[in-house]
Order: sequence, then structure tokens, then C-alpha cells
Amino acid sequence: MTTSRPRPFKVLGIQQIAIGGPDKLRLQKLWVDMLGLEVTGTFKSERENVDEDICAIGSGPFKVEVDLMQPLDPDRKPAVHATPLNHVGLWIDDLPSAVAWLTAQGVRFAPGGIRRGAAGFDICFLHPKASDDFPIAGEGVLIELVQAPPEVVSAFARLAAG
Repeated sequence: MTTSRPRPFKVLGIQQIAIGGPDKLRLQKLWVDMLGLEVTGTFKSERENVDEDICAIGSGPFKVEVDLMQPLDPDRKPAVHATPLNHVGLWIDDLPSAVAWLTAQGVRFAPGGIRRGAAGFDICFLHPKASDDFPIAGEGVLIELVQAPPEVVSAFARLAAG
């Protein structure tokens, strides 16, 4: 697809993988007890119907967050447990530019706009389903765009420079 103007942002790497289930203790058994990921924090949100443990693998700018999520109420939406791989998060070097450019290209975003996420970074979500007005979407996958902090942007720039 040809775009109307150059892309004003870069996807730097994977920021997170979010895994949902009906009981995060069962998720912890595998990801923390068996695979050795470290729990680095927790997050609860009534609005997002989620109780999650924030885990990590790797270090520094190459650390990947693995969120183990269960719903606060399994009968409410969003149903963070209904899709085992709930979403993938991507580090973005310039989130506002990315959102503006992607929107102009016809990419559909989920409601909520840019906001502060569980790990303290600005985030927004690409919708998993396209619409007539926005024909480009995640094709069934919820994709989180995450504003990379300056140290992550510079680490990826050093890596790209060789």
C-alpha cells in the first residue's frame, strides 16, 4: 500500500505481551513458578475489568513486560480472560505522531485515545476489527502502542547504528 506521506515514527520492538485467563494464580504457576519471570508490579482497574500481575523478562531497554490478567468480574466487558493472548504491545518512538499518521491512513483505534497505562507509559490500542470508516485494523488482534521512554529510544538507535 502506498501512503500519502512518510511514516513519522518507528516501531522499536516488543514492549509487552498480555495473557488473560480466568485465574491469574494458574498463569503465575507457569510464567513465574515454572519459567522464572519476575513479578515487578500489580495493576487493578474497574474500568478495564482487570486484575493483573506485571512480570518481566530481560533487562534494561530490552525488557519485555508479560502481563498476567484475570477479570475482576468474568461476566463484564472487557473480557480480559476470553482471549488467552489478549494483546501485544509495541514500543513506539513518537506515539502522538504515530496515532495521527495511522488515523490519517485509515487505521481504526479502540475508544479511549492516548492515556496512561498500567506500567506508567502513555498507550493507546489499535482496534482488532476494521470498520467502514477505518478499514485497517488488527485483524482479530488487539495491538497496544506504547510511548517508549528516551532511554529505550536511544538504546534502539544505538543498536540500529551497529
